[in-house]
Amino acid sequence: MLDLAERDAIMARDAIESGAAADYRALVEVFTRRKQDQLFFTKQAYLARFKKNLEQDMVTDPSHPYQRLLVALATSHKSHHDEPSRHIAKCDARRLYDAKNGGGTGSVDEAAILEMFSKRSIPQLRLALCSYKHIYGHDFTKALKKNLAGDFEESLRVVVKCIYTPSKYYCKLLQRSMQRPEADKRLVTRAILGSDDVGINEIKLAFKSNFGKNLADFIHESLPQSDYREFLWLWQGGQCLVAS
Repeated sequence: MLDLAERDAIMARDAIESGAAADYRALVEVFTRRKQDQLFFTKQAYLARFKKNLEQDMVTDPSHPYQRLLVALATSHKSHHDEPSRHIAKCDARRLYDAKNGGGTGSVDEAAILEMFSKRSIPQLRLALCSYKHIYGHDFTKALKKNLAGDFEESLRVVVKCIYTPSKYYCKLLQRSMQRPEADKRLVTRAILGSDDVGINEIKLAFKSNFGKNLADFIHESLPQSDYREFLWLWQGGQCLVAS
């Protein structure tokens, strides 16, 4: 059985080889939920299996916005062991507000966002996004949605959702995967791995809040009777341990 680092390494390789924006989301999930030591083992597993450097493989020319955001997040993971600062979070919240309008251009200031994401830890970014909502009364993702969204804005929204509201992000990933004619097991696997960090109870609460239905009922109604459905039903009930 593959360990967590090996699974993440294979998922990263699949995303890089595909080059599709939808697949790059899998990499975003890894970089926003894994701690620095976990990412180190993922990079080592990637090097051992594919004889290549993960961070170098993430960069192509021309680069996709997801790649630029991932490089910033990878840089952030190399440092910053301090506890999140509320003062810095408030300052960053105001920088986010200014950046979302690009200095009056109507588009996001990409350089300002990438600089911030490369210098802040994930917990610090999460606190900044909380401060943004407290100061301005709405989520940063809603502010981005109002912009004339381009590829960078759309990519940034996904990254922000993974950082700020992971339970909501992963419950939607689950719902989307099981709405397809045949359950997309790759998406389900990503949601299961994400739930290890977020917590299955948080996923279930978010699912109920977003879709008005219990996750257990949705699994039962969406999938034909099978060992796979039984596995997911046991997993959501906390009766099935997933290696992490």
